[in-house]
Amino acid sequence: MTRSLVLSMLLALLPATATAQQPTIAERYQPIAREIIAAALGDSSAYNRLGAMVDWFGPRLSGSDALEHAITWMESEMRRTGLQNVHTEPVMVPHWVRGEESAELMAPRRRRLPMLGLGGSVGTPAGGITAKVLVVSSFDDLQAHAAAARGRIVVFDVPFTSYGATVQYRVNGAVAAARAGAVASLVRSVTPYSLATPHTGNMHYNDSVPKIPHAAITVEDAEMLARMQARGDTAIVHLTMHAKTLPDAPSRNVMGELVGTERPDEVVVLGGHTDSWDVGQGAMDDGGGVVVAWEAVALLKRMGLRPRRTIRVVGWVNEENGERGAEAYHERHHDELSRTVLAIESDAGVFRPEGFGFTGSDSAFAIVRQIGRLLEPIGAGVIARGGGGADVAPLGADGVPMMGLNVDGSHYFWYHHSDADTMDKLDPREMAMCVATMAVMAYIVADLPDPLPR
Repeated sequence: MTRSLVLSMLLALLPATATAQQPTIAERYQPIAREIIAAALGDSSAYNRLGAMVDWFGPRLSGSDALEHAITWMESEMRRTGLQNVHTEPVMVPHWVRGEESAELMAPRRRRLPMLGLGGSVGTPAGGITAKVLVVSSFDDLQAHAAAARGRIVVFDVPFTSYGATVQYRVNGAVAAARAGAVASLVRSVTPYSLATPHTGNMHYNDSVPKIPHAAITVEDAEMLARMQARGDTAIVHLTMHAKTLPDAPSRNVMGELVGTERPDEVVVLGGHTDSWDVGQGAMDDGGGVVVAWEAVALLKRMGLRPRRTIRVVGWVNEENGERGAEAYHERHHDELSRTVLAIESDAGVFRPEGFGFTGSDSAFAIVRQIGRLLEPIGAGVIARGGGGADVAPLGADGVPMMGLNVDGSHYFWYHHSDADTMDKLDPREMAMCVATMAVMAYIVADLPDPLPR
């Protein structure tokens, strides 16, 4: 008897599972992924729900009645869509109020300057501030001309390079200008493209220097003031801001679940933030993000799909000017973080999805990349290193793997934190694709036999 024949006979006696190659994650879940994608793309629920929310409640700044009414509506709608364990959890949030505000060029000619006070800024004296302008192109430029800044309104005319780099002038500009003796500061809006649209956002003070009013003006006007200064004109601006910070106000994180069948105490968390700035409608940032996550879970519920683990959708509050919702969630759910398998955030707009950024172990990265292959038919299969978001960052700091939904962000900062963040900037099919992307990833990770390795 030949050796090959003996080997064949021995192999025939082994269980079939010992000789057959186990299917990959992508092979095992391909049919269900196709079903989820088809169901999501055949439905406009996310777009319609977001439209209702932003049209009815508008922008939703922390501390506002609009935010609280929107949260109450979300809680009711989550129950209506069949999610389980729907509830809210209390959070105390900052309460900054913009008030009346204006900026006007007084010389060399009179012209209204569209502007938006930056979140957390102090107001001007009752009669406003009138002062000559000093335009600078960087913090180093300000330091080089610090003697000329005293008693002036400093204007930071810094072109957009990347959000992380350019936003430093919005966040820290008031401190730098005050340190040089300025009476107020204005920042060129943090955007690569403008149609005379100012962009707001958060800013910080430092107790070591006086708190001076800080606001954003348009790209066009910042460049105009820079040209005036370059040709030797003396630009004078009158700034009025009635901004004030009130005592912290009560708010809530809102959440609902699709409870797992076998390991309900293990959780996949996904969501976005319900609050927005007080301009536009907060449709893109981040009403769309939280609604897409919510609809992903509602879609699985409608399809009758229940994974092994629980999937929890969370609408965090106060991401824009304090991140108190993220902190409160982390503290309240700290004891279950060892059983939180993955935290996914959508806060980059809900345009055409490209995939996810992932922060976690190499072995977990290999697994989610396999899942990503199932999203290639809709162009959302790229799983890149590095991902998460402000609301899941506290969970990531305690070892929870994190993901952030990556989308085509080519126009995101055109509308970001401005009156242009409105419903018309979004597309129903692209939102449905985002729903499909979130639902496939959340479902498969929640259904795997073993949790993602840390």
